[in-house]
Amino acid sequence: MEEEKKIEKAAYVLKAVAHPLRIKIILMLHENKELNVSAIYKNLNAEQSLISHHLINMRDKGILEIRRSGKNIYYFLVDNSVAEVIDCIYQSKILA
Repeated sequence: MEEEKKIEKAAYVLKAVAHPLRIKIILMLHENKELNVSAIYKNLNAEQSLISHHLINMRDKGILEIRRSGKNIYYFLVDNSVAEVIDCIYQSKILA
C-alpha cells in the first residue's frame, strides 16, 4: 500500500475510535474476545441504543465484526492492533 494511502487509512481508523465509549468497547472486546450488546451496555452502564450506534459505526468502518448464534449477535475485533494502539497511548507520556 502506498504511503499516502496508509496515512489516510490510519487517520480514518483513529477518527473512528476517537470517542470514550468506543475506546471502552474496544478494550472490553480485546479482553473478552467477543461480547453481545447486552453484556457491553450493562458493563458500561449506558443506553442500549447508544452502544448499538457505536457498535454499528465501528463495524461499518471495519474495526468490528459479528458472529451470530441464534438470536444473539456477538461483536469482536477484526484486528487486535487497534487495542494495542490504545494501550500504547495509555503508556505514553501524553497521559502522564
